[in-house]
Amino acid sequence: MLSGIGIPGLILILVIALIIFGPSKLPEIGRAFGSTLKEFKKATHELVNHEDEQKTSPEDRHKLHTVERTESKTGM
Repeated sequence: MLSGIGIPGLILILVIALIIFGPSKLPEIGRAFGSTLKEFKKATHELVNHEDEQKTSPEDRHKLHTVERTESKTGM
């Protein structure tokens, strides 16, 4: 999607954003964009997992849940 923009295009977009929003608002906009992207990824991940859980047996769901808990504790 963004593969055709290149470095000069990204620099131009950043300069235009800096002119429009100013240096004080740019970090705030970046944080808002990052948190929105994080929530979107979380929602799509939960949706995919929910569909997978409906297709698996109860024993397999228990195994998957155990693995997910272990991964969250170890930070993987």
